Amino acid sequence: MDIQKSLSEVEKLKSRLQSVTLPANLFEKASEQIERIDLVLKYGGNFSQLDITAKYIDWITSLPWDKKSEDILDIEKAKQVLDKNHYGLERIKTRVLEYLSILILQKQGAPSGVHHAPSLFFIGLAGTGKTTFASSISEALGKKFVRIPFGGLSSALDLRGQSKNNLEAEPGMVIRALRRAGTKNPVILLDELDRITPESRAAIMGVLIELLDPEQNNSFTDYFIDYPFDLSQVLFIATANNVNNISTAVLDRLEVIPMPSYTDQEKIMIAKNYILPQYLKLSGLTDQNLKIDELVWEKITRPLGFDAGMRTLERTIDEIVRKAALKIVRGQGTSFVINDANVKEFVG
Repeated sequence: MDIQKSLSEVEKLKSRLQSVTLPANLFEKASEQIERIDLVLKYGGNFSQLDITAKYIDWITSLPWDKKSEDILDIEKAKQVLDKNHYGLERIKTRVLEYLSILILQKQGAPSGVHHAPSLFFIGLAGTGKTTFASSISEALGKKFVRIPFGGLSSALDLRGQSKNNLEAEPGMVIRALRRAGTKNPVILLDELDRITPESRAAIMGVLIELLDPEQNNSFTDYFIDYPFDLSQVLFIATANNVNNISTAVLDRLEVIPMPSYTDQEKIMIAKNYILPQYLKLSGLTDQNLKIDELVWEKITRPLGFDAGMRTLERTIDEIVRKAALKIVRGQGTSFVINDANVKEFVG
């Protein structure tokens, strides 16, 4: 990169910095970095420093420092969302509505939006609805929804980021989630907390305490951004299969909601009313193209023994819809009824 082009890039960085509203101290800090790199380049300095500064300016100017969504404070709307997205589980729905009621009252009493209710922690086996409940809460409140997967997380730096002086450095998963959300008050799902690698568990639990503690999360500092970000308006929701690997200090900051297993009858109702229509819509089919006989539902609900959640049945429905779509495209028919005689054609 020649010197003139580099200086032109510096001017672009100055313009980018002026185009957004940043905390005053951060703006001054970033301006000083740009002026420093400007001087370095004029006197034959290292171009790599321009790349580091450009990456930093891109990140800090893309974060929602003062952008937030308007919360929906309507408990009846919240109930409609939960009923639309979840069959049964009335005790869980009631518990979530109680929790949302507290958040609504806090919001009405403190318009700044800061809440101090413990974050929800859904505990249950795979496929019991933990993630979809978190998504439903964000929908009910009109908040953006982003997920941070903890499965296999091997370093606290994955959450907190690395120093920007390293060319390969990136902000941590929390800051990246906020950039994706585009607001400072989203729902952030901390998914599968029990699947953190053992050797890094203590350090990651320490970061989690900072995220979940209202006394600390108003000034969370990512090592890459190197400036406190206020997370007090983020609604954190966590999930795990069990609490065996979760530290007591983290559990103290979470409100545990056990997710029950589904009965076969509940699975069939969910599959009929939610999953099958969803997969038909995604594939461009309608209920006129594909129907499943009542007796077949009983057979495909428990093909390999008891399953607490919906995952196995959902995969089976996905397979049936895909095979029906293939037959239609091949001209082998336009309407199929899956019954006891032909089920083996559609289910491996």
